[in-house]
Amino acid sequence: MRDLLGDEAARRRAFDTAFIEVVGAAGYEQIVPPILEDIGVFSRIGEATDVVSKEMYDFVDRGGRHVALRPEQTASVCRAFVEHRPALPYKAWYSGPNFRYEKPQRGRQRQFDQVGIEVLGPEDPHVDVEVIAIGWDFLASLGLTDVELVLNSLGDPEDRRRFTEAVGDHLRAHLAKLSEQSRETLERNPLRVLDSKRSEDAPIIAAAPRIEDFWSTEAAEHFSEVRSGLDRIGVPWRADGGLVRGLDYYRRTTFEFRSGALDSAQNALGGGGRYDGLVEDLGGPATPGIGFAIGVERTLIACDSESAFPGPAGGVEVFVVDTTGGSEALALSTELRRGGRTVDRGFGGRSMKAQMKAADRSGAQLALIIGDDELASGTVTARFLRGDRPQEQWARTEANRLVAEALADHRPPEMTES
Repeated sequence: MRDLLGDEAARRRAFDTAFIEVVGAAGYEQIVPPILEDIGVFSRIGEATDVVSKEMYDFVDRGGRHVALRPEQTASVCRAFVEHRPALPYKAWYSGPNFRYEKPQRGRQRQFDQVGIEVLGPEDPHVDVEVIAIGWDFLASLGLTDVELVLNSLGDPEDRRRFTEAVGDHLRAHLAKLSEQSRETLERNPLRVLDSKRSEDAPIIAAAPRIEDFWSTEAAEHFSEVRSGLDRIGVPWRADGGLVRGLDYYRRTTFEFRSGALDSAQNALGGGGRYDGLVEDLGGPATPGIGFAIGVERTLIACDSESAFPGPAGGVEVFVVDTTGGSEALALSTELRRGGRTVDRGFGGRSMKAQMKAADRSGAQLALIIGDDELASGTVTARFLRGDRPQEQWARTEANRLVAEALADHRPPEMTES
């Protein structure tokens, strides 16, 4: 787990803002689920998954309740739907931290942030297309260009059951050639072996049964409409029958956004899929659902690799320097902030030199200086910290207006008689 300070925290806020602009344009509303839930909410993810069996932070609280820190948010959104029953279709977005006890790696700590959306209600394949397109458009809005959309369908539950059985039989027939890690994974969830990137597993996985041979007619038609819908709106995709995702609740459409700017073993920026049985598993009525989550940390690493989305410039606009005791700085900085400016000031009666150093470090474009002469004449000295504009003397009563003009269009502000 880690801290976010200064520019890094500001970039994270800007990331959320960019996401909200994209999802808000499609009619999604925010949901803020609790970080701590009854463990039963997350056990629906799948007892055979690493998330539940190895990675979840769970404990018994002082009231004897078995609870867990959320490892993901889809299950929490579905639990909230069951509890509150908002009108359908329910289109929600979220942003915030999740927790998994896994080996820390680049772009994924044990506390990690995700943004995501969920749609509950329609089974229409065009909903799948909308969800995928929103993820694609959001990543494009960050300036990312080296991104690939990978698609698959896991079919209906019976299709997946038969496919899982066939994959398990195939892998057990080649057990001695599998990596030790894949042999362990096989006993819990054969489909997860298909995600292995280990060289010794590659030929066995390549020869494994293919999911499309197990699709029902309805599942095949649904996936065909998803692909044609993406083609219609110009979202490029590549089919990959080995894409199974890591959670047991997925069925039919699954997808992943992968960055070509990252190492292939850690290139997934996010993904999701359809989970039509999850609401029912959590005690609600049978309600189709689909969504995605995008990892914030890994996506920002991809942005760095592509020199995209640098984040907002740090610092304030104005720094007030007061060598007369600080009362004038208090009044002027408050006035400017109430006028819509971002302002910092010196404290503690420090020297002019020390306060000017602080002004430079603050990133401010402009320092407003109040010394004994300025206090006596009712003026402030405006010193421009960026560029070569000479310092000027302004009437104290006009400071708010002149600051606004100087920062807005750099026109020479009105000057007082010295």
